Amino acid sequence: MSAEITIPAIADDGSLFPIEKMKAHQLGQQHLAISVFMFSGTRLLIQQRAEGKYHCPGKWANTCCSHPHWGESVEAAAARRIAEELGVSVLLAKTTVLDYRADVGGGLIENERVHVFIANIGETHLKCALNPQEVSAVKWVDVSALPDMLENQSDTLCPWFAIYINRWNELKLGR
Repeated sequence: MSAEITIPAIADDGSLFPIEKMKAHQLGQQHLAISVFMFSGTRLLIQQRAEGKYHCPGKWANTCCSHPHWGESVEAAAARRIAEELGVSVLLAKTTVLDYRADVGGGLIENERVHVFIANIGETHLKCALNPQEVSAVKWVDVSALPDMLENQSDTLCPWFAIYINRWNELKLGR
C-alpha cells in the first residue's frame, strides 16, 4: 500500500473515530466496511483479488469489499469502490448490516461492521474494466454452487467470503 488511508473505526460506545486502515487491521479494531453482491438472476459475480494485495492475494471474494474513507458515507464508498475495482457504475441497494471478525493472515484481523449492498444486472450487459492492482479475474457463479465451493475449495476463498456463505440468509440478498 502506498498511501495511508484513514477509515472510520468504532469505539466501545459506538461512536466513530478515524484510524489508519493498516493499524485497524493490525489491532483488530472494529471498523466500518462495505460489501457488494452483484447478481444476474441467481448468478453472483465474484472477484479474484490481485496477487499484489496486502492480504488474501489471489483468493476469491464477493463482487466488491472495501472500507469507506473517514468522512465518506457507506453508500458513496460502495459506488466508488465498484468503479475503482471493476470499472462499472451500477445501481446499488443497501440490504443489511452485519458484524464479523476474521484472521486474514500476516498478523492482520478484519473486525468489521459491514454494510451490505446488492445490484442486479444482466451479465451480458456488464462490461468490466478490471483494475489489475485490485482484481485479477471475475466470474459468474450460481448461488447454489457456493456451499460446494465452501466445502471443497475453502482454501481459495477469502475468510469473509466463507463467512458470508455460512451466514447467507443474514445478508438479506433475496436469493
